[in-house]
Amino acid sequence: MANLLKITRSHSIKQKASELGFFHCGISQVTFLEQEAKQLEEWLKHSHQGKMAYMEHHFDKRLNPALLVEGSKSVITLLFNYYSEKKQLDDTAPKISKYAYGEDYHFVVKDKLKQLLAFIQSTIGEVHGRAFVDSAPVMDKAWAKKSGAGWMGKHSNIINKEQGSFFFIAELIIDLELEPDGPIKDYCGTCTRCIDACPTDAIVQPYVVDGSKCISYLTIELKDALLPTEFRQKMDNWMFGCDICQDVCPWNRFSKAHNEPRFEPHQDLLNLQKHEWHELTEDLFNELFKVSPVKRTKYEGLKRNIKYLAD
Repeated sequence: MANLLKITRSHSIKQKASELGFFHCGISQVTFLEQEAKQLEEWLKHSHQGKMAYMEHHFDKRLNPALLVEGSKSVITLLFNYYSEKKQLDDTAPKISKYAYGEDYHFVVKDKLKQLLAFIQSTIGEVHGRAFVDSAPVMDKAWAKKSGAGWMGKHSNIINKEQGSFFFIAELIIDLELEPDGPIKDYCGTCTRCIDACPTDAIVQPYVVDGSKCISYLTIELKDALLPTEFRQKMDNWMFGCDICQDVCPWNRFSKAHNEPRFEPHQDLLNLQKHEWHELTEDLFNELFKVSPVKRTKYEGLKRNIKYLAD
């Protein structure tokens, strides 16, 4: 009887998640991430975090959701599509990663997570939990794997068999027992396209990325006034983020355009010519990226990246 209740509740949660626009909802039992603990320790030992000091903090919390949500029993992992078929019109202009075309995903996806949690509480009763969208020490890729959302590709992104890898991962960690799903197998096979395509050799071995060499890290996370000279002429014209390892992945032939209006790009973002990016003013930056993830770089940071591409 108890097991049937867990199955019924899990089904209703998945149905509501689909109504809210999530294309996958998987469930895992809260547990300590033992294997990931060793991998994270090794990754940090090699300084692959670069200057992302926050990756060194809250080591225990990253590996044990019970330290983030007291009494937690289940991790609900959700995937939200952001793939866009739209492109910047000038193919010589500095490039922006697809995920940053529209409104900041932290706000968009978190709004939907809150609605899902409210649904759980209204239909099931007193359930406590927290919503996470890439903003707390949660190992989202580990939980995505456990939930059957996909497998970890050699570029370290999760790949979903039906939709590729252009999606955001989010979690609800709650103190309710649900029927867990299980992982699926790795379908990368012998393919090494992502490794071969990375211009900065950031994928140092299959499934391991040296963050300090990643173009996304260099253009977003690294706050230094100047970018390292060793990557000059290797940035493939990316001024914010990078999609190379995903663009070359064969599984992304299954990517479908999102239908989230809040992810639609500001038209000027697609129309700006190369010379206009180089002449970008702070006023235009604020207009284009008012609610965008690109605000993370601030105006000076984006100008630094654009100048680096031109030097």
